[in-house]
Amino acid sequence: MPSGERPACAADERPKLLLGLIGSGIQQSLTPAMQEQEAAAQGLRAHYQLIDLDRAGVGAEALPTLLQAARIMGYAGLNITYPCKQAVIPLLDGLSDEARAMGAVNTVVFEGGRAIGHNTDGSGWAWGFTRALPDADLSRVVLLGTGGAGSAIAHAVLRLGAARLMLVDTDPQRAQALADNLNALYGEGRVSAGTEAAAVLPGATGLIHATPTGMVKLPGLPLDAALLRPDLWVAEVVYFPLETALLKAARALGCPVSDGGGMAVGQAVGAFELFTGRRADAARVRAHFLRMVAERSAD
Repeated sequence: MPSGERPACAADERPKLLLGLIGSGIQQSLTPAMQEQEAAAQGLRAHYQLIDLDRAGVGAEALPTLLQAARIMGYAGLNITYPCKQAVIPLLDGLSDEARAMGAVNTVVFEGGRAIGHNTDGSGWAWGFTRALPDADLSRVVLLGTGGAGSAIAHAVLRLGAARLMLVDTDPQRAQALADNLNALYGEGRVSAGTEAAAVLPGATGLIHATPTGMVKLPGLPLDAALLRPDLWVAEVVYFPLETALLKAARALGCPVSDGGGMAVGQAVGAFELFTGRRADAARVRAHFLRMVAERSAD
């Protein structure tokens, strides 16, 4: 045996992390590979398990059982996605200030026998958006979708300096409740709510799409493409496919765009740091993400 080579049966003594993602229709997620690859680069072993509610034939009602199982099995943490970001909150022992303000959780850390909810959606979106569109006009922004991701992004875009934010959702009560909360936090009159994108997009400087429409399992456009125009920047949250129908239509018109990949990487970087207490190499995570996207697109 060559000098220094470890026997094949020898135990790997590197620290090991058990991680997972709970959500519906998540088989195409690139999160497992991003987390495992960055862990390996930092000398850690990580096993990241997809916990797909669709495959199991269950819904968010399974969350109590799944969280208890994760505790018992010694998971370091979980990522949480659609449709569980808000349903998970009552099951946790505590929330970060960010998660509490946003009313949504996308990362759960198990520590000291407690499950603490965090949110890296807002910071992850801002990380990608400011890199793709550093000079975006934030004077009048339309946000389509006010669920877990939309709520987090609403906070983030206001923190970036949006003067006016117009929320659009098919659930008017949810949109108005978010608008009321945001106005209380960031200043009265900055946020309004409605149900029709056509009523607020004229005169808007930017559009943020934060619904599942455009995903592989929910293809299509979230609004009439005729509402887009060249001077409107468009930011997407869906990253598989990376080039959604909305982004294709926007690019065809010459709109400046920010794809969902930036948010995916920003979220992963934030979650890695919460899980491990170590700073992630964002450039390395992004490079790995883009390689995976290219490989899938070539298939």
